[in-house]
Amino acid sequence: MPGPGNVGERVRNLRLTRRLSQAQLAGHDLSDSYISLIESGKRTPTPTVLRMLAERLGCTPEYLAEGVEPEQRAHLEVRERHAHLALLGGDPGTAESGFDEVIARSDDPDLTSRARWGRARALEELGRADQAIALFEELREQAERDPGRASWLPPVIALARCYHTVGDLGQAIALGERAMDRLGKLGLAAGQEYTEAGRILLLAYIDRSEPARAHDLGRRLLHPEGPGEDESTSVHYQRASMRALEEGTIGDSLYFADQALAARTDATPVQAQARLALAAAKALLRGVMPFSEPAPAAMADVVSPGEGVPGIEKPRAEGSREAAQEALVLLNGTDALEGAEATESTIAKARALVLVGELEEAIAELEQFLQTGMALAAPEQGRTLTPHPGNDLAARTQKTVLARLVLARARVAQGDRAAAKVVLRAASEQLRTLPAGRPAAHLLRELGELFELVHDVEAAAAAYRQALEAAGLHAAPSQEANHDLGRV
Repeated sequence: MPGPGNVGERVRNLRLTRRLSQAQLAGHDLSDSYISLIESGKRTPTPTVLRMLAERLGCTPEYLAEGVEPEQRAHLEVRERHAHLALLGGDPGTAESGFDEVIARSDDPDLTSRARWGRARALEELGRADQAIALFEELREQAERDPGRASWLPPVIALARCYHTVGDLGQAIALGERAMDRLGKLGLAAGQEYTEAGRILLLAYIDRSEPARAHDLGRRLLHPEGPGEDESTSVHYQRASMRALEEGTIGDSLYFADQALAARTDATPVQAQARLALAAAKALLRGVMPFSEPAPAAMADVVSPGEGVPGIEKPRAEGSREAAQEALVLLNGTDALEGAEATESTIAKARALVLVGELEEAIAELEQFLQTGMALAAPEQGRTLTPHPGNDLAARTQKTVLARLVLARARVAQGDRAAAKVVLRAASEQLRTLPAGRPAAHLLRELGELFELVHDVEAAAAAYRQALEAAGLHAAPSQEANHDLGRV
């Protein structure tokens, strides 16, 4: 553990432990009054004096200066790296405990800052987005207070991602646009920061039903124009670092210089591009026109029924056949995705296949998915999943319900309403186990649309009512006829 207090307190504690007087510690080289000033914190010893005192107190100068022995510091450095490896290896629980240990025991500001960043990422991976947001906000404030030490871009991008996860689209868009503006000023239109900030912003635009802005952004991300588009990522980072240096933002300059060096040895960030491709495909399947086509001069965001209702998005428009074909091309580049994102890619591909009329292939994809893992398990009677965002079973249930809804859509397209009803009833039963919230509300709304398509009006009405309740909205109580409304 770090030694208690400041330099003076550590000198005093060790002197008393060694049963030395101030005069004995001072020896012939120093005065006892100077030792008293050091112990009271009124003087800071020079490196030469620190070495002298450390020799007489039987410790290292590093311990007196920082409270941590070199061996302890090396151990914490290794512990922090192992925690990062655990995070990258898909074990955020182990990573969190490792970062916690480093934060508790280190007094090195840089090491502590790296550990706090790692802990925030671990919390995000564990589904504890609210706690991750609090820590990322602290890191952002710290970077903004001291721009000479660190860049605020990484925590801002992480915050945009977390706010999107918890459904705060306003914050996600504000932070995503701030990050994109900053990258634009630095002339950086490549690299993981640009890709990730753009991906989050694209998804947030779609979730807030802003197809025009989504199309404009997606086109810039997927079809860049202008000089330098064929240059390596390292060159883009190096240029951004030089521009940040010229404007005096040293933290940004150092950050992008490190990224440029890493890009020299790292392969192209395939996974980052795959995640962007998935986001773009989702946008195309939600009514955004193909990114390969320029936007019409008078293009405006479509106003849909239900606009302005808090907590539940406007009804999603299905993508066009051309948009679905472009989505399929994008989804062919998502093989690098794993876990939940790989599942999302599978479902998105099936939805695109339905739109292009490849119904048998779409059904085969979905049935194969539904026949694996927990997808066919009947929900336990009366059991409701906990609303914790990190609940893995809840997340898998959401994906399974979504797959069933797409399967029902394919059956409707085939003209087989009876088969579609069977699938929709199974989806409805699983939806009962999900906690209230935005994800459940979205699924219930789509369930209602599909029940309408199979002419089950009663089930459709029930699904729409449940969607409003999941979003936190309830029907207003009826007014008594004898109320004196003129007085209101």
